[in-house]
Amino acid sequence: MFACALVGAWLFAACSKTPPEEALRQRLAELRQGIEARDADAVEEALAEDFIGPDGLDRTGARRLAALMLMRHDAVSLTFGPLDVRVRDRHATVRFTAAATGGSGRLLPDSAQIYDVETGWRMEGDEWRMTSADWKPEL
Repeated sequence: MFACALVGAWLFAACSKTPPEEALRQRLAELRQGIEARDADAVEEALAEDFIGPDGLDRTGARRLAALMLMRHDAVSLTFGPLDVRVRDRHATVRFTAAATGGSGRLLPDSAQIYDVETGWRMEGDEWRMTSADWKPEL
């Protein structure tokens, strides 16, 4: 009886899959945490091989830009506004505002900016990868 219950629980867990919108929200949270942990590799890991950003920024360039920002500031913080997630098959668009601050780790940040962000995503295997990003300063 216990073995049947164990097999049933395993089958249920194997069949249950994170809904696409929830998986995208988790992926963005992981990306934010990676940036705040000063891990430029976390940025590159989230991006598709064919990622394209503003002014032709590619995946390698995005990693370098993240590394530059992390070297420039001892402390980096990101706060995302509400996420507008739109999923269609294995593609998605996520729009949000992002407040970015950077500083020396003191009480007040040395710099701060709010951006309007639009990202494109594609499911690759069982993971969402960012295929595009565009951001514009709001202030």
